[in-house]
Amino acid sequence: MSNSKIPLESNDCLVVLCFQHLQMQMRYRDTNVGNEPLVPELPEVETVRRGLEPHMEGTIIDRVELRRKDLRFPFDNDFAKKLDGQRIISIGRRAKYLLVDIDNGLVLVMHLGMSGSFRVEQAGLVDQPGEFALPKGVNKKHDHVIFHITSAAGAKTRIVYNDPRRFGFMALIERSKIESHPWFVDMGIEPVGNALNGDYLAGKFHHKKAPLKAALLDQKMIAGLGNIYVCEALWRAGLSPERSSYTLARKSGKATAKANRLAGHIRDVINEAIAAGGSSLKDHRQTDGSLGYFQHNFAVYGREGEPCRKSGCTGKIKRLVQSGRSTFYCSKCQR
Repeated sequence: MSNSKIPLESNDCLVVLCFQHLQMQMRYRDTNVGNEPLVPELPEVETVRRGLEPHMEGTIIDRVELRRKDLRFPFDNDFAKKLDGQRIISIGRRAKYLLVDIDNGLVLVMHLGMSGSFRVEQAGLVDQPGEFALPKGVNKKHDHVIFHITSAAGAKTRIVYNDPRRFGFMALIERSKIESHPWFVDMGIEPVGNALNGDYLAGKFHHKKAPLKAALLDQKMIAGLGNIYVCEALWRAGLSPERSSYTLARKSGKATAKANRLAGHIRDVINEAIAAGGSSLKDHRQTDGSLGYFQHNFAVYGREGEPCRKSGCTGKIKRLVQSGRSTFYCSKCQR
């Protein structure tokens, strides 16, 4: 396979497609959000997957350029050699992991950590929607991994992984061993399909005394469900984050109306966020560099002291800390 590079002497000849959903660089949310570090949630990761898919799926990896020996963890032995010359079959996602299926039977597993992002660089690209430009704040000294790929039509592309804090990681796992791998073996169901229903929640929470929010964040129960969207779903369902988890089940173990209602709202809030391109907090951006819009729809998250948006409710949004994470809720309409 060719090892030719895209010339970079002049950025004027390039159209740079920037995936800035996860360019956090250890910045912090404002005090309304408890000064917590920005971390990607499932909709952000799914948005990155959808952005990478048309540029990577079906292409040949000419070579992989590693600019350091590790990210959060050291790269596998012969990491680059195992990918060189291989074809990318598909790009999937499990929870907050990106899964790149390779035709040699391996899966490239990628996690973006806190500050990871991808940038797609193509020479001579035309007729692309939106205005694409390299945004300020992308420091190329943090470009740690570059995938040089070629499409079936012969177009050369560079997929650049940038990670200032290096909390992300990449590993190669045999496709047949993915489900039994320690990262995935105990992982719960995805929060976007019909498998997440009232009966599932009731069955998992029947004997749990933990606060409802803490139980929902347990990745062994529901994979990829994060802090922001749990707060939003609980508000929509009218359920207190401090409610005991077992109250979602009847004594018989069957689902209550509350469990059915909550399951539906979890699916809805995640799917709406994916459709909107993620929560787009701070540096999270759409593939065309513009900010997404789902953050403007937050009913409780980051709105401490503001009026509750539920029709007829006169309460105000409160904040409490549970397991080190900020929880936002309305104590008047969430019971």
